[in-house]
Amino acid sequence: MTDKHQSRKKYQGEKNNKERTMGKLIAAVGKVLKEKGYPGLTIANISKEAGVDRKLIGLYFGNLDKLVETYIRGKDYWLSATMNAVEYFGNAPEVGSRGFLESLLLNQLEDFLSNTEMQKILAWQICEESVIMSEISQEREKMSALFFAFADKELQGKDLDLRAVVTILVAGIYYIVLHSVHTKSTVCEIDISTPEGMNRIKTSIKNILGWAYNSVEEPAG
Repeated sequence: MTDKHQSRKKYQGEKNNKERTMGKLIAAVGKVLKEKGYPGLTIANISKEAGVDRKLIGLYFGNLDKLVETYIRGKDYWLSATMNAVEYFGNAPEVGSRGFLESLLLNQLEDFLSNTEMQKILAWQICEESVIMSEISQEREKMSALFFAFADKELQGKDLDLRAVVTILVAGIYYIVLHSVHTKSTVCEIDISTPEGMNRIKTSIKNILGWAYNSVEEPAG
């Protein structure tokens, strides 16, 4: 084997090892977060969970904050969903902003209910001051503006405060899921841990969006 081939093989091996180690560290953040909450996100805990030298966090990510940020960006439903929506908006789909919102909110409800790590992240976001979470939230707001710019054109001249409607729906999804998970109890006698309860909430989300959009539709002539 030539020196060139040996060099290439060594480089590829080092690259694969680095990627595997980075993957272990990112996964370890989620496991520590799930088991210990945000106070447990320390270099010692994460490196122990990943089974790697703690020095590799600094070598591969720069610092602990960057590692945690990398993990959160990969888990944040709204960030990934909004990024994927750019092409959707550009194609001006027939279902419009209402169809997109309905799909986004219903998927968020299901994903958030099943995603323990995201529940921990949101609790961290709203209970503790954090530079990382502040920056992520600000970025999410900028990306959400892509959707609202699209919706504004569609609803131009119509008296519908879509931002307020979506705010209430998003806040409701967050609250009912966290309440159900943390207290193991119902909200207004609805148990979203059951198929019947989940369907009632989904139906109401669709109805609320329908009422909002129908309130500004032109009456049939």
